[in-house]
Amino acid sequence: MNTTLIRSTLCATALAVAVSGCADMNATQRGTATGAGVGAGLGAILGATTGGGGGGRAAGGAVLGAAAGAVVGNIWSKRMEQQRQQMEAATRGTGVQVSQTSDNRLKLEIPSDISFDTNRSDIKPNFRPILDRFATTLQDNPATYVTIIGHTDSTGGDGINQPLSLDRASHARDYLASRGVAASRITVEGRAAREPIASNEDPAGRARNRRVEIFVTEPATQG
Repeated sequence: MNTTLIRSTLCATALAVAVSGCADMNATQRGTATGAGVGAGLGAILGATTGGGGGGRAAGGAVLGAAAGAVVGNIWSKRMEQQRQQMEAATRGTGVQVSQTSDNRLKLEIPSDISFDTNRSDIKPNFRPILDRFATTLQDNPATYVTIIGHTDSTGGDGINQPLSLDRASHARDYLASRGVAASRITVEGRAAREPIASNEDPAGRARNRRVEIFVTEPATQG
């Protein structure tokens, strides 16, 4: 890696960190600025490794990468904040965790005692009102996209847990679709037991690992 490339990449990374940390920036601006800085770094690397041109190509790649990063960054709009507040109110006291992630996604973490019975993928009755309310917030913010990820504990092995985790995510998607949310807005994944958040050595830990995570993203459309 040449000196120009190193300088371009370091500058782009420093820009992403410094700008996204400015106190007077709102969440929307921070998300776009971070995306631009990361994009610039990737652009610099690609520019310097795809042929001649040296520093000029690296610098040009950084500019193009910054523009692309600004486009693909997530924003935290007023609608996203309203959705977070609405879901917090709707799930208060249920054990569902509602939060804003560092990359400006709305995250709902639904434990197994609310969502699904052990070794089952059909939605429990007390999960339905939460999904009903969630569907309403999605209809109020049609610019968003949803990713639903199913998780299991380590009991049973991957041959059982992988399809089970995917079935749980798929059932949640199908329920939202039945409430008017376009299925094309929803991506589902099954992670089986590969991403535990607690120990699988005891019942309490296994119960925490059996969960569904729902992420809502509003992509930035302009820099």
